Amino acid sequence: MRLIARGLGCASTVILAGALLALAAALLWTGIQIATMDSRDGVLASTTEARRAAYRATATAINVDHDRTSLQAGISIVLLQQKTENMTPEPSSPETTAAADLPVHTPAPEDISLPKLLVPRDPAEGIWLMGTPVPSRAPETVRAHKLINIILLGSDEEYSDDSFIRTDTMIVLSINVETGTVSMLSLPRDLFVYIPHGNMGRLNTAFGIGENLQWEPGRGFGLLRQTIFYNFGINVHYYARVDFSGFESVIDRLGGVNIAVDCAYRDYYPVGAGDARKTGENGYRWRTLPVGYHTFDGFDALWYARTRKYSDDFDRGRRHQLLVRAIWRKARSLGLASTLPQLWPELTDTVETDIPFDQMLRLLPVAINLELDDVENFTFKKNYHTTAWTTPDGWSVLLPNREEVARLMQALYTPPSKHQLSLAGPSIAVYNASNQENWDIVASERLRWEGYNAVALGALTGSDVFASNQLTDYAAAEKGSLVPGILRALNMKDEQVRREARADREFDYEVVIGDDYESCTFGVLPIDS
Repeated sequence: MRLIARGLGCASTVILAGALLALAAALLWTGIQIATMDSRDGVLASTTEARRAAYRATATAINVDHDRTSLQAGISIVLLQQKTENMTPEPSSPETTAAADLPVHTPAPEDISLPKLLVPRDPAEGIWLMGTPVPSRAPETVRAHKLINIILLGSDEEYSDDSFIRTDTMIVLSINVETGTVSMLSLPRDLFVYIPHGNMGRLNTAFGIGENLQWEPGRGFGLLRQTIFYNFGINVHYYARVDFSGFESVIDRLGGVNIAVDCAYRDYYPVGAGDARKTGENGYRWRTLPVGYHTFDGFDALWYARTRKYSDDFDRGRRHQLLVRAIWRKARSLGLASTLPQLWPELTDTVETDIPFDQMLRLLPVAINLELDDVENFTFKKNYHTTAWTTPDGWSVLLPNREEVARLMQALYTPPSKHQLSLAGPSIAVYNASNQENWDIVASERLRWEGYNAVALGALTGSDVFASNQLTDYAAAEKGSLVPGILRALNMKDEQVRREARADREFDYEVVIGDDYESCTFGVLPIDS
């Protein structure tokens, strides 16, 4: 029994690793929650209330909009199905009988059975809502492979004042069942989009609105799915949702995760340890997390995921993906993926997900064989994919830039990518010659995030500390050189490069990390000492 309990906690993590098959994502998290539940209701209630108070007190707490009028839409939307090339009859039901004779959107090839997407009627052309013109429906992203899309949702309602569900973490996992690869995209919570209940709003409110309105079909996920399709042209087939407590439990059951932190962060952190750290009963202090290779328990991983005092939601989305990768790496090292079928009944009793068992079995081979090099990461870029805007009510939001976002969605759907090709290409050795421990790991992880085949090799033997980074190009190729990309990834300059052609080279490039290493180029504000 002890082994089973352990397997349940760890396995649940496996899935969460969105890269894996997102499928486990939610399941794993919640499975852990059950194992850590306190049977004493009174103690549990007081602990929960204390944590809610601590959550509201932190600098990373989410600002709550007091005006809920946009969530009370009473508009009746008639669900119609959009005409597409591949048409499959939709079984009649109370929700679809009126449109049963219309074609439906078929999101995948014939041999993969996936949920059909009902598409609501388009709003009237040229109307304005919430101070901005309503965008037209985004063109559907071209799909040339067999894809299954799952969205991982993280929500904060357990610590919010109003119990309204906001999905501040939204990661789309596009699983390519032909190539056995995964693409991962973070959606910023403040994207201001058309929600098919009849109004404009933040993307992170669509799920909660659907739950409040008992939206049909699909309630919260149904409305979020239609919102994503309308605004971005991609069809999300399934979802998995977890909360803060589940996330912490998964990390703790795995024994912590390792993260290469390439930007320093500072934010409020509870004083003390144990229960005092969880409740914040002793107040808060400033905490600075330096650049380095860190091991996080569940609480610290959540702090790292949520902090945005010197950061923004674009960088936070990147960190969420780094945590998913770290969870998958740890779960993979424990050999947990293959135990998922045995754990599925227990997990589905406690996890909010609509992934059916047979679909999980179909994806299991992808999960078992998935390497981190098979995962490509995408994020929105500030002032490129979005434009900052303030609503008439004073909300700071982001308007999607249609053409740039359409290209991003197409990249999400299009393998093989330069990412996988470069990982199989020229090799990069990374050595540490700084005064800081493990900076070679931080730099190599940064390069691998960009898709380069980099290996951390520890301290550079027989040398003094380098004041500055150095890149040696042993390939010295006139065409196809990786030098410009390496310099961009590590924030280095041309004068830090030297070329030394070697036919007998072990590595094509060599990076030596010095004391001036600083690869933080994600819009994180510098921290004054």
